[in-house]
Amino acid sequence: MRGLAAIALLLALPAIAGAADDAAVRGMLAAGPGATVTAVVDGDTVVVDPAPSGAGQVRLVGIQAPKLALGRKGFREWPLAPDAKRALERLVMGRPVTLAFGGTRMDRHGRHLAHLFTGEGVWVQGRLLADGMARVYSFPDNRAVVPAMLAREGAARAAGLGIWSHPFYAVRAAEPGGLMKRLGTFQLVEGRVRDAARVKSRVYLNFGADWRTDFTVALDGPARRAFAKAGLDPLSLKDKRLRVRGWLRKRNGPLIDASHPEQLEVVDP
Repeated sequence: MRGLAAIALLLALPAIAGAADDAAVRGMLAAGPGATVTAVVDGDTVVVDPAPSGAGQVRLVGIQAPKLALGRKGFREWPLAPDAKRALERLVMGRPVTLAFGGTRMDRHGRHLAHLFTGEGVWVQGRLLADGMARVYSFPDNRAVVPAMLAREGAARAAGLGIWSHPFYAVRAAEPGGLMKRLGTFQLVEGRVRDAARVKSRVYLNFGADWRTDFTVALDGPARRAFAKAGLDPLSLKDKRLRVRGWLRKRNGPLIDASHPEQLEVVDP
């Protein structure tokens, strides 16, 4: 029964939040200070004044917009990065906003990790996701409204809006040959779990017949505890079709480490 409950909850996460309007999302977060946006750095980072707690830069937590080079040597700008920046500028540049928090409030770079709401009550992250100008990029210490974000991303992806019309951001098949060419990148990968096993303190979800070469999702001890706290059993995901998001790295074949449940979406139970 626990396995069935795990699948049901993973399936329900986006649907539960799909109808949540911006006011409802705001109610799930801790209220923060107000400020005015004085600069837009890129599609997911702004500068505000007055600077809360002395830090003026705000990272729009929970999303990843296409990346600009921003002076980084050898960095290749992602497709549609200027479009994403302009979309954010249209929403907030020169306008009053209110910060809200759903987890850790500062990152190691001294930036606020916040959700933004305009003076009209528009949830900025939600609008960018709904317009296809960003994708969900969540962390285990900042998960308060991720289901609502996944719902909006999913609608934009289904409609082929914004980044979802460009092959750079396509959902990848869980085929090791193609994924090995994209090591070190953030990807959405979709495929069927062929086997699920616990080996010592880790759980592995294998998407192929040979664990030495196939695409794998790995959960360490803290991740297993996060899943258990949410009432989810990752071992019950065998034979289910999943969409997984995260950074690809090599461990035997291509692998994504899953640190929290919202990285996994059941596509076909």
